Amino acid sequence: MKIMTVLSIIAITLFTGLEPALAGDIIHDAEYYILEAQNGERWAAEDKELDKKLAALEKKHGQPPNIVYILWDDQQVGAVGNEMIQKNLGYSTPNMNKMAAEGINFTRMYSEPACTPTRAAFLTGRLPVRNGMAVVGMPHEFAGLSAEEVTIAEVLSEAGYATAHYGKGHLGDIEESYLHNQGFDEALFTPMNQIPSMYNPQGEAVNAILGLHPELYPPDPYRLDDPGLVPAGWVMNIEGKKGEMGKEFCGISNECYDEIDNESEKRTLAFIRKNAKAGKPFFVEYWPNWLNFMEPEIPKKTLNGGKVPGSYVRLDAFVGQVMEELEKLDIAENTLFFIMADNGPMSHSPPPGWAMTEIMYRGGKGDFLEGGVRVPAIAWWPGVIEEGQLVGDIIHVTDLYTTFARLAGATKHIPTDRIIDGLDQTALLLNGDANGRRDYVFIYAGNELGATVKGRYKRHWMGASGGAGIPLAYYDLYQDPHEKNPHLVPLIHTQGQFNRMRARHELFKKKYPDKRNAKGIPYTGLSNARPETLAIGERVNAYMKKMPFDIKEYLEHEIPGSDKVGDWGE
Repeated sequence: MKIMTVLSIIAITLFTGLEPALAGDIIHDAEYYILEAQNGERWAAEDKELDKKLAALEKKHGQPPNIVYILWDDQQVGAVGNEMIQKNLGYSTPNMNKMAAEGINFTRMYSEPACTPTRAAFLTGRLPVRNGMAVVGMPHEFAGLSAEEVTIAEVLSEAGYATAHYGKGHLGDIEESYLHNQGFDEALFTPMNQIPSMYNPQGEAVNAILGLHPELYPPDPYRLDDPGLVPAGWVMNIEGKKGEMGKEFCGISNECYDEIDNESEKRTLAFIRKNAKAGKPFFVEYWPNWLNFMEPEIPKKTLNGGKVPGSYVRLDAFVGQVMEELEKLDIAENTLFFIMADNGPMSHSPPPGWAMTEIMYRGGKGDFLEGGVRVPAIAWWPGVIEEGQLVGDIIHVTDLYTTFARLAGATKHIPTDRIIDGLDQTALLLNGDANGRRDYVFIYAGNELGATVKGRYKRHWMGASGGAGIPLAYYDLYQDPHEKNPHLVPLIHTQGQFNRMRARHELFKKKYPDKRNAKGIPYTGLSNARPETLAIGERVNAYMKKMPFDIKEYLEHEIPGSDKVGDWGE
C-alpha cells in the first residue's frame, strides 16, 4: 500500500506540476521514494536517535563537528586500507590503513567515471549530467560550474562554518567557476587537471606534448594562425578569497605545478590550526594534484616502482600529519576525516610504468564498469565512528553533500528547487554496516546513461546487444565482478524492473530538466592577469566582429560529439 501511495504521489508530481512534499522538502530522484515508502517509519525513528546523538556531541564540544575531506585521483577500491592487496602490489599506505582500522573502510563507494564529474557531484550533491559537468574539461574550456549551483561550501557557510579548498579543482576556467566564487572563504586551486605538468618546454622536448611550444621548432612557413590551436595565456593555478578578485599563483612552470601541493598542504594544516584556536567549526578539502608527469623518481620510493605507488608515499604521509594534528589540537573527537579517490585507474592506454592497476573490478577511468566507479573511501572519527568496520552498503559521492550538511546542522540550507541526488547517510556513519539508505546508482558515461546498479545486480544500457530484442546486459556483481559474463536467463526477470527504474528516473529528469554548465571567456577576474591571458578575450572579441553571430551564441553553441572528448574509457 505504501509503495502504491508513493507511486501515486510521483505520478501526480510529474503530470500536474506539483512539488513533492517528501524528505523534508529536499527533492530526491524517484528511486529514493520507493525506498522511503518501505523504510520511512524505521528511518524516522532512527533519525530521532541520531538527532539526540548529534545534539549530545555538539553540547559536549560546544559546536558542530569539523569536516576534513581529501580526494585524490584514479584508484580502485582496495588500493588503500587493504594490506594484503598492497603486499601483492609492492607498496604500503600505513596511515591510510590505520584510518581504516580505526574507522570505516567502505567497499561500495561509487564515484563518477572521471575527475570533473566526481568533483562536481561532490560539491553540488547532484549527478553531473544535471548541471553540465559530466565531461572532463581541458584548456581553453570556455566553461565551468555554474553560479546557479549551490555547493556544499555555500551550505556549510550558511551554518557558520569556515570553508577552504586547496589543490586540484578541475571545475572550469571561467570566473564564476572559481572556487572562491563557489562558497569557499579561501581557495587555491587548478582550473584543470594534472596534464598541465607537461605543458612546458621540457614536456615538448621529450614529446610528452606536441605543438604547444612552436618556438622550439624551426620556423614553419605554412603556419598562418597564431596562436591557432595553442591555448595561449592559459593559467595553471589560481588563488582567491570570497568576495575578492582572484589572482594567478606562481606561474605555469613545472616548478609551479609542484608548488601547489606543497602550498596546499601547508595551508590545509594552517587553516585547521587557525579555526581550532578560534573555536570555529570548519570544512576544509584538499584535492592533491598528487603526481607530476615530468618528475623523475630517483631513488624509487616503493618496490613497485610505479608513479602511482610512489605518489602514495607522500599522500599517506600527509594523511598521517592531519591525523596527528587533529589529535594534538584535541579536536579529533569532533572532526570527521573522510578520504577517497575520484574514479578508477587510467587503465586504457596508461602511461607505461605508472602502475595504473585494475584490482578486483574490470575497467577504469571513463568506464561505467565497476572498475571505473567503485573507489577506495575511508571515514575516521575517533570516539564517534566505531573502529574496524568494513561496510558493504552502497554509498555514492553525492551522499556526502547531504550527510555533511546533516552533521553540520545545515540541512535547511540545501536548495529545494532541484533534484538533489545525495541521500543522507548519517545513519551509516554513526550506526555502521547495514544502516545505509541507498541500494541503487545511475552511472552516466558523459551525458549518456551507461548502467544502473540495484543492490547486487547491474544492468548495462550501453554496449549491450542480443537476439530478439533481449539485451545481454544483466550482471550479478557477487558472481561476476568483472562484468564479463552476462546472466541472461537467470536475470531476465529483472528486465522489466530495470526498465521501470529508468522510466522513473527519466520522468523526474523531464520534470526537472538537465541544465548546461556556465559559459564565458577563460581566466577573467584575475587581478594580476598576464598580457597573454588578457589577450584571450581580446582575440575573441576581435574575431566576433567578422562573424555573423555574437559572443553569446558562439559560446553556447552545442558541439556535436564534444561530450565524448576527454573521456578516458572505451
